[in-house]
Amino acid sequence: MSSSANLRATLLSLRDLLASAGPFILLAIALLALTYWWLDPTPPRRVTLATGPAQSAYDEFGKRYAKALAANGITVNLVETEGSAHNLRLLHEGRVDLAFVQGGTADATLGPDAGAPSVDGSVVPNDTGLQSLGSLFVEPVWVFYQEAAVQRLRDAAARTARTSPPAAGDDASGTLARPGQLAGLRVNVGTEGSGVPALMRQLFELNQIDMKALQLSTLAQTPATVGFLGGDIDVLVFASAPESLMVQMLLRTPGVGLMDFVQSEAYSRRLPFLSPVVLPRGVVDLSTDVPPRDVRLVASTTALLAREDTHPALLQLFAQAAIGLHGGAGWFNRAREFPNAAQAQYPLSREAERAMRDGPPVMQRYLPFWMANLVERMWLALGIIVAVLLPASRIVPPLYQLRIRSRVFRWYAQLREIEGRFEREPGSAPELAGQLDTLERKVERINVPLSYADELYALRQNILMVRSKLRG
Repeated sequence: MSSSANLRATLLSLRDLLASAGPFILLAIALLALTYWWLDPTPPRRVTLATGPAQSAYDEFGKRYAKALAANGITVNLVETEGSAHNLRLLHEGRVDLAFVQGGTADATLGPDAGAPSVDGSVVPNDTGLQSLGSLFVEPVWVFYQEAAVQRLRDAAARTARTSPPAAGDDASGTLARPGQLAGLRVNVGTEGSGVPALMRQLFELNQIDMKALQLSTLAQTPATVGFLGGDIDVLVFASAPESLMVQMLLRTPGVGLMDFVQSEAYSRRLPFLSPVVLPRGVVDLSTDVPPRDVRLVASTTALLAREDTHPALLQLFAQAAIGLHGGAGWFNRAREFPNAAQAQYPLSREAERAMRDGPPVMQRYLPFWMANLVERMWLALGIIVAVLLPASRIVPPLYQLRIRSRVFRWYAQLREIEGRFEREPGSAPELAGQLDTLERKVERINVPLSYADELYALRQNILMVRSKLRG
């Protein structure tokens, strides 16, 4: 047999094999497509993250997350907001996928059993599930004040004959140590969207402060800072991580003091979402000894929250980025303290729990993210598909054998009919000989794999046997 004939026979054999395995292959493709649709392993390429005001710590961290996820082909759209309370509203309304939310935000704004306020002021019930990617960093309440304004207030009070003695812990040197000392000062507590006004109301209530004795304003952080530095505001209150550029600047500004919460432990007992923290002496700038003494503060823990319908692969990427961005030492924590599951007010995502426990999956250390993610999320399903298809694959060899043999055996019916008619009508031999010649020409064009050649040659031998009968 020539090489071209061998090639033709091989190709024919492959075609027959594919045709026999066709139903099996279609079933496998259908199961894979169904599994892919059900698991949805490929995450969307765009995700929305609510951050905070410009130049805030939320804004800075949002940019870092966007850069980290861009390395894996994910675009993070950053949404500038008023702060934590605004972020929580956007999450409940489904306008963002993830957001930074300060601990106690929901309780401070509406109470533990209430819903989240919507942007238009209505209340959205807490029926939309949220999950946490872990606590990321502590966010102290910073109460910055103009030392000169506080001193002027103290001097004026000292000249008044009816001035009562200073309370225990008060300092007549122009420093602030308790919220009760804010009476008579122009205080900006930030917008409602930041969550700070609601928190400060709780602190004022705990101190039995008459709100009418306070000169409160609710300017946004940037214009409030401008007014504070310009002398139009005496006290500036906001909550932020120390990474905030505003915090860094105000801590170094001459004539600006930082309230020392001498009762920080007591606040943490009364408000469970608050923790006492200490800003160590010199931690801002050792060379100039800023701050010049330890400063006690109260702080909440900020978490990264996500909607439950956010793609798991995106949660995995954010959780891994959180370890890199928040795992180092900071002003209020040691290395590897964050992220963690402490003080979690929402269920911890399984992806975040796995990232904190095991780090990046093994496959992501050696494969591109999209490939590692696809294999990781489909390997179990692929194993099940193989287990289902393996028994079914046993029908392919019999189907292949039947297809090849039927190419030969189907001519036996015509050969038997010629032989039977000759036995009934011996006079029809010339006509039957012509039919046998036609049958033989057709059989000569049959191609079968070499392993089935014996059956083809057996058919040709039987044709010769019938021809000999016709010749008598």
